[in-house]
Amino acid sequence: MAVSFAVEVVAADRLVWVGQAVQLIATTTEGEIGVLARHEPLIANLAAGVAEIKTDTGERVVVAVDGGFLSVSPQRTSIISPYVRLLDEIDLPRAEAALRAARAKLEAGDVSEQTMTDYHHAISQVKAATRKG
Repeated sequence: MAVSFAVEVVAADRLVWVGQAVQLIATTTEGEIGVLARHEPLIANLAAGVAEIKTDTGERVVVAVDGGFLSVSPQRTSIISPYVRLLDEIDLPRAEAALRAARAKLEAGDVSEQTMTDYHHAISQVKAATRKG
C-alpha cells in the first residue's frame, strides 16, 4: 500500500478540501509536477489549470485553480490559490460559454484585469471538467 500524506486545498474565501493523499499532480508555471509522500520540500507557482489528488481511499479529487502556490513540506502539502473549484462545482457548458466570451473580448483587444481573470477562471474550469480519469 502506498504511503499517504496530508493535503489541503485552500482558496482565498474558503478551505476547499482536506485529506490524505497518495499522489498529487498540479500544473505549475514550469509544467506539471507530481508529489508523493516524503517529497522534497518546495514552493512552486501554480498556473491556471488543474490539480488532481489521488486519495488514500482511491478517490480522485480534481480541482480547477487560477494561480497561487503549491507548498510541499514534511507536515503537509498545500495548494493555495485565490480561485479554486472542485470538479463537482463546475458546470461545463457554462464554463465553455464563459471561455468563449473571454476569448472574444481578448480578440477584440480587451486585456483588462477582469477579462484576464474571467479567461483564467474559465480555462481552468474547462480543463478540469474535461480531464480524463
